[in-house]
Amino acid sequence: MVDVLLGLQWGDEGKGKIVDYLAERYDIIARFQGGPNAGHTLYVNGDKVVLHTIPSGIFQPHCLNLIGNGVVIDPVTLQGELKKILPLCPDLLSRLYVSQKAHLILPTHRALDAASEAAKGKEKIGSTLKGIGPAYMDKTGRNGLRVGDVLTPGFREKYDILTQKHLQMLKQYDNVVDWKEWEGAFFDAIEHLRTLQIVNGEYWLDSHMKAGKKVLAEGAQGSMLDIDFGTYPFVTSSNTIAAGVCSGLGIAPTKIGEVYGITKAYCTRVGGGPFPTELTDETGEELRKAGNEFGATTGRPRRCGWIDLVALRYAVMLSGVTQLIITKADVLDNFNPVKAATSYIADGKDTDELPFDITGNASIKPVYKTFPAWDAPISGVKNYEELPLAFKEYCTFVERYLGTKIAFISNGTGRNELIAT
Repeated sequence: MVDVLLGLQWGDEGKGKIVDYLAERYDIIARFQGGPNAGHTLYVNGDKVVLHTIPSGIFQPHCLNLIGNGVVIDPVTLQGELKKILPLCPDLLSRLYVSQKAHLILPTHRALDAASEAAKGKEKIGSTLKGIGPAYMDKTGRNGLRVGDVLTPGFREKYDILTQKHLQMLKQYDNVVDWKEWEGAFFDAIEHLRTLQIVNGEYWLDSHMKAGKKVLAEGAQGSMLDIDFGTYPFVTSSNTIAAGVCSGLGIAPTKIGEVYGITKAYCTRVGGGPFPTELTDETGEELRKAGNEFGATTGRPRRCGWIDLVALRYAVMLSGVTQLIITKADVLDNFNPVKAATSYIADGKDTDELPFDITGNASIKPVYKTFPAWDAPISGVKNYEELPLAFKEYCTFVERYLGTKIAFISNGTGRNELIAT
């Protein structure tokens, strides 16, 4: 069976730490979607490490790690990431595998991303400008280049043909970046990519599963950024929910086991897009400072607000979450009161469903339930029984509202600062 771990909000839920913690239970960690816009933060021997493409099980010596076919790979980013991590993990290359069907991000994909985003003006969607959207567009448009192509004699010809197509598209934009400056590093990274363990990912996984190996599928971004079910058009370009595991790794739905869903104890979002519970006042700023809410990949300050249980229940429903994990619970230690949105007022009516037009409907207002502050801090607590009563009552309410069990509560940045319930 394949267990799944994914984010339930707009990303940045703390997936990296949780995968790293759970990885000791698994033989294989496999990324199933997304690209270098992911920023999974781990702390290794006290050092902060941010992973963008490499699965978060890489620091577990017994774990094999697969970059699945649903991921889009920037060879330059991957090469740089490997160079940074190798000193911390000398056997890294022997345990890392890359699906030959994963698509590549070209320099002109990045140029298209930047030009398209700039042309949107005030309607920008908050792209990380890493070429991910254009790469996925070429994938669905049946024009893309895949990792397996780098092993064929005609790779350079295929590259030139696709680049010419992109140059025609770039003619419609002003102020196009000088993507030619990136080509040298790109082809150097392609040479490096050829030295990695490139495999037929779906067969590779199937053989290991038949041998009894346990697999954890690792998602990137968050459920509310799903291309189909997120806050469209302010979404990413892939399926971030559990259904994406099947297409992103070549796994049958019947092989899916536990689904771990991760949420912060509050909400954050980077870039544009709807955010019903966003706090633009002093409380929002206090949340940002207390949670150190700045993007691991972009460094951008995150927008902050109270937890949105309406959106969270929607995400739990979409992926069939069986075990909920709440991160950064300790950030709420100094807030009084603590609030959670339990419904919306949309077009004058109370609803506990996510409206279709959440992006354009400015009349959506959250309805909050208020909880008293904890009577003691939860940071430093090791066991569930030792948690303050007010916090446990808050957790009970969340479980009942969402209809799923809380399995872990994270109350610090360290790998072992995690409370099993």
